[in-house]
Amino acid sequence: MQRLLARGWAALPASYRMPEVPQSPEEARAWCRRLAESHYENFHVASWFLPKKFLPHFYSIYAYCRVSDDLGDEVGDPQVALALLDMWNHELDACYEGQVRHPVFVALAETIRDCSIPKTPFADLLKAFRQDQTITRYETMQDVLGYCRYSANPVGHLVLYVCGYADEERFRLSDATCSALQLTNFWQDIRVDYPKGRIYLPQEDMRRFGITEETIAQGVATPAFRLLLRHEVDYTRRLFEQGLPLIGMVDRNLAIDLDLFSRGGLEVLHAIERRHYDVLSARPSISKGTKMSLALRALSSMLLPFMRLRGLRIGKAA
Repeated sequence: MQRLLARGWAALPASYRMPEVPQSPEEARAWCRRLAESHYENFHVASWFLPKKFLPHFYSIYAYCRVSDDLGDEVGDPQVALALLDMWNHELDACYEGQVRHPVFVALAETIRDCSIPKTPFADLLKAFRQDQTITRYETMQDVLGYCRYSANPVGHLVLYVCGYADEERFRLSDATCSALQLTNFWQDIRVDYPKGRIYLPQEDMRRFGITEETIAQGVATPAFRLLLRHEVDYTRRLFEQGLPLIGMVDRNLAIDLDLFSRGGLEVLHAIERRHYDVLSARPSISKGTKMSLALRALSSMLLPFMRLRGLRIGKAA
């Protein structure tokens, strides 16, 4: 086991390794912030709208998710990845027992305490990363959504906990949004995931539309493949629509973020449509300018009701 762990740590950034002496809470929070801001550009946009008091919590949660994902996806050997994830799960258990070593858990312990977060969503994420090591095909869309139940939905729960929400109705709506975002990423990254040995398109849908893995391997979006992806995009859009009511059930700052990420996911679906569902020759994406436009639209959509209440007008003389 120790040999597997040593191989795993050697394949990851040196900063990820377990320190000999635990960092102070201040040092750990700074570590998580650096990781978040260096890996995830959307933090620079999303963090504009979040209350500053919540940012350290979001940084610690992101750092936990980032490191967990990399333990499973960046070492190139499923056996090594599983050993690392088992070790990380042990550190999570220790964190809930008041024993922390890694800077992620030093910072996360404060978030867990301040926001009253149970262990389940953190543990569920590790289940997804373990599953990635052993399961690479999914028979039905319900099976894919079962994976999203662990890979994406816990993130939405964690965000709601940080913002003071812990009811089943908001969790249900959040699950729809998070699963839709995960599916969008799957359709966007079909050509990226295939060389890693993974296909998230439901196998029964592939058979229904007459698509084999050879189509994906060849990288040619045949008419049948385009029809298949149109079917998946339409399903995903409906899932986004199911989650949209959550935007009206949270405070304004979180609502702007939710609106931003829902709009962003829908815009990626539009990008796939604009390519006529060809995600095999190139990865569909949205520009930084489009992301900024989405952020401004999200902000204006939240401010408009307030401005109307105050008797203000947008784009017109008073």
